[in-house]
Amino acid sequence: MTQGIIIAAFGAAICALLSGIGSAVGVQIAGQAAAGVTSDQPDLFGKVLVLQALPGTQGIYGFLLAVLILVQTGLISGNPHSITVMQGWAYFASALPIAIVGLLSGIAQGKTAAAAIHMTGKDPDSSAKGITMTALVETYAILALLASILILFSIK
Repeated sequence: MTQGIIIAAFGAAICALLSGIGSAVGVQIAGQAAAGVTSDQPDLFGKVLVLQALPGTQGIYGFLLAVLILVQTGLISGNPHSITVMQGWAYFASALPIAIVGLLSGIAQGKTAAAAIHMTGKDPDSSAKGITMTALVETYAILALLASILILFSIK
């Protein structure tokens, strides 16, 4: 196994790890708010569950990019390609946008979802507004995922 492959594998690990942490923290923040609201109003469980789940997407994006890196480098098949150290760093660089933005936006989305859950607790008809507000944070995670994919597929 070359140094380039090890660096690329580290990039795959870091994007899955950081975006997964962001999602876990975001879902936890929203989950605390959801537990408080549903303890008083159990009939709102379905509405607040959607809001709690939204911060989980960043972890999916990081996992997706990790799998793409593993496919591109041949690691997933068990036959890693021979890549240079510079190519390994390029794969690592492709992981950074979704790793960093996934970490931060997952937490920010969890805070937004928690506020939206509290709003839904006060006015159950406003849950769609809360979903929209929470989904806006998602925009930046999607842009980071696209940047990561574009960098990944530009590696020669």
